[in-house]
Amino acid sequence: MKSRDNESWGHLDRKGTRDAVVRELKKHVDEKYRRGAEAYFKEGILLYGVRANKVRKIAADSFKKIRKENKKALFGICEELLRSKYSEEKTIAFAWAYRVQRQYTPRDFRLFELWLKRYVGNWGSCDDFCRHAFGVFLYRFPQFLPDVLAWTDSKNRWLRRGAAVIMIYSLRMGEHLDFAFNIADALVKDEDYLVQNGYGWMLKDASIRFPSQVLRYVEGHAREMPRRALRYAIERFTPEQRHKVMGSI
Repeated sequence: MKSRDNESWGHLDRKGTRDAVVRELKKHVDEKYRRGAEAYFKEGILLYGVRANKVRKIAADSFKKIRKENKKALFGICEELLRSKYSEEKTIAFAWAYRVQRQYTPRDFRLFELWLKRYVGNWGSCDDFCRHAFGVFLYRFPQFLPDVLAWTDSKNRWLRRGAAVIMIYSLRMGEHLDFAFNIADALVKDEDYLVQNGYGWMLKDASIRFPSQVLRYVEGHAREMPRRALRYAIERFTPEQRHKVMGSI
Protein backbone atom coordinates (compact mmCIF):
# COMPACT_ATOMS: atom_id res chain seq x y z
CA MET A 1 0.00 0.00 0.00
CA LYS A 2 1.37 3.41 -0.96
CA SER A 3 2.11 5.94 1.75
CA ARG A 4 0.20 9.18 1.90
CA ASP A 5 3.39 11.07 1.03
CA ASN A 6 3.80 9.04 -2.16
CA GLU A 7 0.19 9.58 -3.08
CA SER A 8 0.64 13.34 -2.73
CA TRP A 9 3.14 13.20 -5.59
CA GLY A 10 1.12 10.86 -7.74
CA HIS A 11 -0.42 13.52 -9.99
CA LEU A 12 2.25 15.95 -11.08
CA ASP A 13 0.14 18.93 -12.00
CA ARG A 14 1.60 22.33 -11.12
CA LYS A 15 -0.65 23.14 -8.20
CA GLY A 16 -0.60 19.61 -6.80
CA THR A 17 3.17 19.48 -6.84
CA ARG A 18 3.48 22.86 -5.18
CA ASP A 19 0.98 21.81 -2.50
CA ALA A 20 3.09 18.72 -1.77
CA VAL A 21 6.22 20.88 -1.41
CA VAL A 22 4.45 23.32 0.89
CA ARG A 23 3.20 20.50 3.12
CA GLU A 24 6.76 19.22 3.45
CA LEU A 25 8.12 22.70 4.23
CA LYS A 26 5.52 23.28 6.92
CA LYS A 27 6.73 20.19 8.79
CA HIS A 28 10.03 21.95 9.48
CA VAL A 29 9.07 25.51 10.46
CA ASP A 30 11.26 27.16 13.10
CA GLU A 31 9.58 30.35 14.30
CA LYS A 32 12.65 31.75 16.01
CA TYR A 33 14.69 31.27 12.85
CA ARG A 34 11.93 32.87 10.75
CA ARG A 35 11.84 36.03 12.86
CA GLY A 36 15.61 36.43 12.78
CA ALA A 37 15.93 35.76 9.06
CA GLU A 38 13.13 38.12 8.09
CA ALA A 39 14.74 40.87 10.16
CA TYR A 40 18.08 40.26 8.44
CA PHE A 41 16.79 41.17 4.97
CA LYS A 42 16.33 44.93 5.01
CA GLU A 43 14.38 45.03 1.73
CA GLY A 44 11.83 42.54 3.03
CA ILE A 45 11.33 38.82 2.70
CA LEU A 46 8.55 36.38 3.56
CA LEU A 47 9.57 33.02 4.99
CA TYR A 48 7.90 29.93 6.33
CA GLY A 49 10.89 29.66 8.65
CA VAL A 50 12.64 26.54 7.37
CA ARG A 51 16.41 26.49 7.78
CA ALA A 52 18.47 26.58 4.59
CA ASN A 53 19.99 23.11 4.96
CA LYS A 54 16.54 21.59 5.36
CA VAL A 55 15.20 23.51 2.34
CA ARG A 56 18.08 22.15 0.26
CA LYS A 57 17.31 18.61 1.43
CA ILE A 58 13.63 19.01 0.59
CA ALA A 59 14.61 20.32 -2.84
CA ALA A 60 16.88 17.32 -3.46
CA ASP A 61 14.43 14.72 -2.15
CA SER A 62 11.44 16.17 -3.98
CA PHE A 63 13.35 16.45 -7.25
CA LYS A 64 13.77 12.66 -7.28
CA LYS A 65 10.00 12.42 -7.65
CA ILE A 66 9.78 14.71 -10.69
CA ARG A 67 13.13 14.28 -12.42
CA LYS A 68 11.61 12.17 -15.20
CA GLU A 69 9.36 15.03 -16.24
CA ASN A 70 10.33 16.80 -19.46
CA LYS A 71 11.99 20.20 -19.08
CA LYS A 72 8.93 22.17 -20.17
CA ALA A 73 6.74 20.49 -17.57
CA LEU A 74 9.38 20.87 -14.88
CA PHE A 75 9.87 24.57 -15.62
CA GLY A 76 6.10 24.96 -15.40
CA ILE A 77 6.18 23.47 -11.92
CA CYS A 78 9.10 25.78 -11.04
CA GLU A 79 7.04 28.76 -12.12
CA GLU A 80 4.19 27.65 -9.89
CA LEU A 81 6.59 27.74 -6.94
CA LEU A 82 8.09 31.06 -8.04
CA ARG A 83 4.68 32.72 -7.97
CA SER A 84 4.63 32.16 -4.22
CA LYS A 85 5.59 34.99 -1.91
CA TYR A 86 7.57 32.59 0.27
CA SER A 87 11.32 32.52 -0.24
CA GLU A 88 11.71 28.79 0.45
CA GLU A 89 9.50 27.92 -2.50
CA LYS A 90 11.61 30.10 -4.79
CA THR A 91 14.75 28.42 -3.48
CA ILE A 92 13.37 25.01 -4.41
CA ALA A 93 12.32 26.21 -7.87
CA PHE A 94 15.80 27.58 -8.59
CA ALA A 95 17.39 24.38 -7.26
CA TRP A 96 15.27 22.26 -9.60
CA ALA A 97 16.12 24.50 -12.57
CA TYR A 98 19.81 24.10 -11.75
CA ARG A 99 19.49 20.32 -11.65
CA VAL A 100 18.39 20.16 -15.30
CA GLN A 101 21.28 22.28 -16.58
CA ARG A 102 22.25 19.64 -19.14
CA GLN A 103 18.94 20.28 -20.87
CA TYR A 104 19.38 24.04 -21.23
CA THR A 105 19.04 25.51 -24.72
CA PRO A 106 19.41 29.11 -25.93
CA ARG A 107 15.64 29.46 -25.88
CA ASP A 108 15.71 29.31 -22.08
CA PHE A 109 17.32 32.74 -21.80
CA ARG A 110 14.09 34.69 -22.14
CA LEU A 111 12.33 32.51 -19.59
CA PHE A 112 15.17 32.86 -17.08
CA GLU A 113 15.30 36.60 -17.67
CA LEU A 114 11.56 36.79 -17.07
CA TRP A 115 11.95 34.88 -13.81
CA LEU A 116 14.62 37.32 -12.68
CA LYS A 117 12.46 40.32 -13.53
CA ARG A 118 9.17 38.98 -12.19
CA TYR A 119 9.93 36.71 -9.24
CA VAL A 120 13.13 37.96 -7.59
CA GLY A 121 12.59 40.48 -4.82
CA ASN A 122 15.60 40.19 -2.51
CA TRP A 123 19.34 39.68 -2.76
CA GLY A 124 19.14 36.10 -1.53
CA SER A 125 16.96 34.95 -4.42
CA CYS A 126 18.93 37.07 -6.88
CA ASP A 127 22.23 35.52 -5.86
CA ASP A 128 20.86 31.99 -5.64
CA PHE A 129 19.43 32.09 -9.16
CA CYS A 130 22.25 34.04 -10.83
CA ARG A 131 25.15 32.17 -9.26
CA HIS A 132 23.76 28.76 -10.07
CA ALA A 133 21.12 28.05 -12.74
CA PHE A 134 21.39 31.33 -14.66
CA GLY A 135 25.16 31.49 -14.18
CA VAL A 136 25.63 28.04 -15.69
CA PHE A 137 23.37 29.01 -18.57
CA LEU A 138 25.43 32.10 -19.38
CA TYR A 139 28.68 30.15 -19.21
CA ARG A 140 27.31 27.66 -21.74
CA PHE A 141 25.72 30.29 -24.00
CA PRO A 142 27.97 33.37 -23.93
CA GLN A 143 26.14 34.86 -26.94
CA PHE A 144 23.80 36.36 -24.32
CA LEU A 145 26.53 38.39 -22.61
CA PRO A 146 25.41 41.60 -24.41
CA ASP A 147 21.87 41.05 -23.09
CA VAL A 148 23.26 40.82 -19.57
CA LEU A 149 25.24 44.02 -20.06
CA ALA A 150 21.97 45.73 -21.00
CA TRP A 151 20.62 44.91 -17.52
CA THR A 152 23.03 47.46 -16.05
CA ASP A 153 20.75 50.24 -17.38
CA SER A 154 17.63 48.78 -15.80
CA LYS A 155 15.66 50.49 -13.05
CA ASN A 156 15.27 47.05 -11.51
CA ARG A 157 17.99 46.73 -8.86
CA TRP A 158 17.93 42.93 -9.11
CA LEU A 159 18.73 43.03 -12.82
CA ARG A 160 21.65 45.36 -12.13
CA ARG A 161 22.95 43.25 -9.24
CA GLY A 162 22.25 40.13 -11.28
CA ALA A 163 24.38 41.43 -14.15
CA ALA A 164 27.39 41.19 -11.85
CA VAL A 165 26.53 38.09 -9.84
CA ILE A 166 25.69 36.03 -12.93
CA MET A 167 29.32 36.43 -14.06
CA ILE A 168 30.73 34.66 -11.00
CA TYR A 169 30.22 31.13 -12.33
CA SER A 170 32.05 31.93 -15.58
CA LEU A 171 34.84 33.73 -13.74
CA ARG A 172 35.41 30.75 -11.46
CA MET A 173 35.69 28.65 -14.61
CA GLY A 174 38.33 31.08 -15.90
CA GLU A 175 36.17 32.71 -18.57
CA HIS A 176 34.81 36.14 -19.57
CA LEU A 177 37.04 38.39 -17.46
CA ASP A 178 36.99 41.19 -20.04
CA PHE A 179 33.22 41.14 -20.06
CA ALA A 180 33.13 41.21 -16.27
CA PHE A 181 35.19 44.41 -16.44
CA ASN A 182 32.59 45.81 -18.85
CA ILE A 183 29.90 45.05 -16.27
CA ALA A 184 31.96 46.73 -13.55
CA ASP A 185 32.51 49.78 -15.77
CA ALA A 186 28.76 50.09 -16.29
CA LEU A 187 27.98 49.76 -12.57
CA VAL A 188 30.97 51.58 -11.10
CA LYS A 189 28.97 54.63 -10.00
CA ASP A 190 25.71 52.86 -9.17
CA GLU A 191 24.29 54.36 -5.98
CA ASP A 192 22.41 51.24 -4.81
CA TYR A 193 24.42 49.57 -2.05
CA LEU A 194 23.18 46.11 -3.04
CA VAL A 195 24.41 46.65 -6.58
CA GLN A 196 27.73 47.91 -5.22
CA ASN A 197 28.00 44.76 -3.12
CA GLY A 198 27.23 42.68 -6.20
CA TYR A 199 29.89 44.01 -8.53
CA GLY A 200 32.44 44.22 -5.73
CA TRP A 201 31.79 40.55 -5.05
CA MET A 202 32.16 39.78 -8.76
CA LEU A 203 35.60 41.44 -8.81
CA LYS A 204 36.61 39.64 -5.61
CA ASP A 205 35.77 36.27 -7.15
CA ALA A 206 37.49 37.25 -10.40
CA SER A 207 40.66 37.83 -8.40
CA ILE A 208 40.81 34.09 -7.56
CA ARG A 209 41.68 33.17 -11.16
CA PHE A 210 42.92 36.56 -12.39
CA PRO A 211 44.66 38.25 -9.45
CA SER A 212 47.03 40.54 -11.37
CA GLN A 213 44.41 41.68 -13.88
CA VAL A 214 41.86 42.47 -11.17
CA LEU A 215 44.47 44.30 -9.12
CA ARG A 216 45.30 46.51 -12.12
CA TYR A 217 41.61 47.15 -12.74
CA VAL A 218 40.93 48.11 -9.13
CA GLU A 219 43.98 50.35 -8.94
CA GLY A 220 42.77 52.16 -12.05
CA HIS A 221 39.23 52.64 -10.76
CA ALA A 222 39.71 52.99 -7.01
CA ARG A 223 38.96 56.72 -6.95
CA GLU A 224 35.57 56.35 -8.63
CA MET A 225 34.43 53.13 -6.94
CA PRO A 226 32.23 53.49 -3.85
CA ARG A 227 34.05 52.36 -0.70
CA ARG A 228 31.58 49.49 -0.22
CA ALA A 229 32.32 48.00 -3.65
CA LEU A 230 36.04 48.66 -3.31
CA ARG A 231 36.31 46.84 0.02
CA TYR A 232 34.58 43.79 -1.43
CA ALA A 233 36.77 43.84 -4.53
CA ILE A 234 40.09 43.86 -2.64
CA GLU A 235 39.14 41.36 0.05
CA ARG A 236 41.35 38.59 -1.37
CA PHE A 237 44.37 40.80 -1.95
CA THR A 238 47.38 40.72 0.36
CA PRO A 239 47.42 43.23 3.24
CA GLU A 240 50.11 45.19 1.40
CA GLN A 241 48.03 45.33 -1.80
CA ARG A 242 44.92 46.39 0.11
CA HIS A 243 46.86 49.10 1.90
CA LYS A 244 48.26 50.39 -1.38
CA VAL A 245 44.82 50.52 -3.04
CA MET A 246 43.12 52.22 -0.08
CA GLY A 247 46.01 54.66 0.27
CA SER A 248 45.60 55.79 -3.34
CA ILE A 249 42.13 57.28 -2.85
